[in-house]
Amino acid sequence: MGQIIPFEELDRLGERLRAEGKRVVFTNGHFDLLHVGHLRYLQAARALGDTLIVGVNDDAVTRLRKGPGRPIVPEEERAELVAGLACVDYVVIFHEETAEAAVARLRPDIYVKGGDYAIDEAEERAGKQPLPEAAVVRGYGGEVRTVPLVPGRSTTDIVRRIREMSDARER
Repeated sequence: MGQIIPFEELDRLGERLRAEGKRVVFTNGHFDLLHVGHLRYLQAARALGDTLIVGVNDDAVTRLRKGPGRPIVPEEERAELVAGLACVDYVVIFHEETAEAAVARLRPDIYVKGGDYAIDEAEERAGKQPLPEAAVVRGYGGEVRTVPLVPGRSTTDIVRRIREMSDARER
């Protein structure tokens, strides 16, 4: 089981893991209503290195990004669920809108996001979401990677299906 660590420990953790010769991978997300898409994404991220550290967006940022009805699961529980996955070594809750500060502290060898994010300007022009953390990672010589998303597997899709089922029952 992974360990939940305070944000302030990221720099020391990164230094220790690098001193041990570990290839450090970092990713982040909301992880509200953990599902198979999350699992496969985190397994793919873990396969890129020796240690996987996952940043979990706090409740305030999740509400800001996902809307007033979210998160469904509180940040502490989301962090605990993610830490319970075999592929995850460490989890940290962070309070900023992006993971730039977490990345700057940890300095992972590889920063991973889902395939809906752009890792270069060409992908941004093609309509993928910009990835503000990429500049931080490249600034210290790290690598930015994306892994494919599992089609039709997202918390937003699950919430929509639950609402549709509820609406159908009420009719």
